[in-house]
Amino acid sequence: QVQLVESGGGSVQAGGFLRLSCAAPGLNFRSHRMGWFRQAPVTEREFVASISWSGGSTTYADSVRGRFTISRDNAKNTAYLQMNSLKPEDTALYYCAAGKPYTYWGQGTQVTVSS
Repeated sequence: QVQLVESGGGSVQAGGFLRLSCAAPGLNFRSHRMGWFRQAPVTEREFVASISWSGGSTTYADSVRGRFTISRDNAKNTAYLQMNSLKPEDTALYYCAAGKPYTYWGQGTQVTVSS
């Protein structure tokens, strides 16, 4: 059974950083595109970043480009989201997803940024 497990969320002050991880045991990881999404209260889920199976291609939302970096380690079946220069508007539940289209989803990890 495929399971995606996010970790690394927490509470930080504006300007701080966090690194999210997404472990994917049971997934043929190296053959799947990986993505990060987020959802704040009373808003729709929005795309944050994606990375191709090889790691050679990445895409970012305009709101995070230049501050967030997505990466993956296929040997560890894990994807990452390095988040720098965090802003209060980055506060959300962050999800990782796998596939094309995104077939598998994790339960999310909370990120809270205070001003």
